Amino acid sequence: VWSDEFNYSGLPDRTKWGYDTGHSGWGNNELQYYTAKRIENASVANGLLTIKAIKENYQGADYTSARLVTKGKASWRYGRIEVRAKLPYGRGIWPAIWMLSADKTYGEWPRIGEIDIMEHVGYNPDSVFATIHTGAYNHTIGTQKGQAFACKDLSAAFHVYALEWTEKKISIFIDSNKYFEFDNEGKGAAVWPFDKKFFLLLNIAVGGDWGGKMGIDNSIFPQEMQIDYVRVYSRS
Repeated sequence: VWSDEFNYSGLPDRTKWGYDTGHSGWGNNELQYYTAKRIENASVANGLLTIKAIKENYQGADYTSARLVTKGKASWRYGRIEVRAKLPYGRGIWPAIWMLSADKTYGEWPRIGEIDIMEHVGYNPDSVFATIHTGAYNHTIGTQKGQAFACKDLSAAFHVYALEWTEKKISIFIDSNKYFEFDNEGKGAAVWPFDKKFFLLLNIAVGGDWGGKMGIDNSIFPQEMQIDYVRVYSRS
C-alpha cells in the first residue's frame, strides 16, 4: 500500500519523507544535530537511501545526522512494515527504525505509544532490540516490553527488519525470525494505545543515555545506515 524503493538519486523523496531537525537532545541527551534536506546526511543513490552521521561542528553540535519521518505524509494502522537495512557500527552509534502515533488522543509520549522495530547500540555490536512503550510499559519507569536478538553481521550485511501489527498483537522480526511479541491485554489505552495510525521514523543518533552509555569512539566517523527499501502492506 506504500513503499519507497529508492530508485532515484538526490535527496529523499519529499512526497514521502520529512525531517525532524535540531539539537535538543531528543529526550535522551543525544549529541547530534538532525539536519533537513542536507545531502551530506541523507541521500539516495544506486538504489539505496543513506543516512550518515558525521563528526563535525554544526549549529553548536559536535555531530550531524538525519531523522527521516513520514509524519504528515503517510501513517498506518495495522499491517506489515518491512525495512531492509545495513546498520552502522562503533561505540556511540544508536540507529533506529521505529514508529510513533500520528494521533494525540491519548496525550503525549509515552501514552501515545511507540513501536521500536529495530534499535542497535554500537557498543553491543551483535544485537538488535525490539521494544514497545506505552503509558503502563515504558523505559522511564523500567517497565518497557522488549527483546534482544543476536546477529553477527549487522553492519556487514542487509537484513529485513519487519513489524506485523494487528488489533490483537504486535510481532517483530529480523529476516524470518520472529523474536518479539506483545499481546493486546484488553486493559485500555494505558497498555494498548496501538489502535491509532502510526508514522515511521528512520535515524542514527549519536551518544545519548543508551547509545553513549560506554562513551563515543570518534575514530569511527562517518557512519552510515543504508536502506534498500521500505514497504508497507495491508492485511488481505
